[in-house]
Amino acid sequence: MKLSAKSRYAVMAIVDIALNYHDKPISLQEVAVRQNIALNYLEQIFTKLRRNNIVKSIKGPGGGYILSKNVNEITISEIIIAVNNSLKMTRCSGKEGCILKGNKCLTHNIWVGLEKNIMQYLGSISLFDVINQNINNKSDVRL
Repeated sequence: MKLSAKSRYAVMAIVDIALNYHDKPISLQEVAVRQNIALNYLEQIFTKLRRNNIVKSIKGPGGGYILSKNVNEITISEIIIAVNNSLKMTRCSGKEGCILKGNKCLTHNIWVGLEKNIMQYLGSISLFDVINQNINNKSDVRL
């Protein structure tokens, strides 16, 4: 099981903005260079982050992005949900079930339970927690 690249990049970019914000918006170009993420991919991600009130865009010269809320009000699960809508472990699509006959697969409840536990864990981690961890372990962090 692997978290999507979109989710990982969204979290990395938001942490980058939180760590580097000093009273002026951060351009996506700066984030792209620091985190080695394609700019056009970041633009797609930030469209979703803006729509979901994780970031605000500032237009004009010196524009860029800032966080919409305080760092202790943004959780990692919120960021992931903003770009992916969910963290889905099953192959179910709505009411149709996991398998062709509209039934749940034999292991459905295992995957739903895992999904809930992962989202609960990620929901317990704020951006503030991640920033503090990075500041305390600065030698391991690529800014």
